[in-house]
Amino acid sequence: MEELILSFIEFLKQFSYLGLIVALTFEFVPAELVLPLAGFWVYEGDMNYWLAVLAGTVGGTFGPLTLYALGRYGGRPFLIKYGKYVFIKEKEIDAADRFFDKYGAGVAFFGRFLPGVRTTVSVPCGMTKMNVWVFSIYTFIAMFPITAFYIYLGKQFGPQWKDVGAKAEEYMLPVAGVIVVATILFFVVKKTRKKTTA
Repeated sequence: MEELILSFIEFLKQFSYLGLIVALTFEFVPAELVLPLAGFWVYEGDMNYWLAVLAGTVGGTFGPLTLYALGRYGGRPFLIKYGKYVFIKEKEIDAADRFFDKYGAGVAFFGRFLPGVRTTVSVPCGMTKMNVWVFSIYTFIAMFPITAFYIYLGKQFGPQWKDVGAKAEEYMLPVAGVIVVATILFFVVKKTRKKTTA
C-alpha cells in the first residue's frame, strides 16, 4: 500500500508545490510520508524549503477540512460505516470524541500534535458544527510548525528520509509541549496587558 501511495505522490511531484498541496488534501495519504519526502526534494534542490512548508501547511489544512465536512454533514454513523475506506477506525473516532469533550474547540489546534487523534480530531469539530473559519485558522497555525519540522527532518535525513517517521515521533511530544506552553503564555500575557491598560 505504501508503494502505491508513494507512486501517487511521485506523480503529483510534477505539479511542484500545487502537487504537494493536492497530496496532503487526501486524508488517506499520510502527512508523515509526504512531508519527509518533500524534505528530500528540498535536499535535492527541487524545492525551496519555505515554499514547501507553506504548500504543506495549506494542504495540511485542506485535508482536515474534508473530515470536518464528513463529521458535520455525515455524522458519526456515516463515519463508522464508511470511515474504514479512508483508514479511519471507530476507536480513533472515540479517542477524538473524548479529547474534544475534555478540551473543546482548542482541539483543532492542540490535537494536531498528538498521535492517535491528530487526523480524526477534525470529525468531532465537524459534528459539533464548530465555526469552519475558526477550525481552519487553528488547523493552519498548528500545521505550520508540524510541517516545518517534518520537512526539515526530511531535508536533514536526505536519502534516508523514510527513517524520519520514527525519529519525529520521539520529538513530537516535547515540541508540542513547548508550543502549547508558549501559546498559553502568549494568551496570559495578552490578557494581563489588557487588564493593566483598562
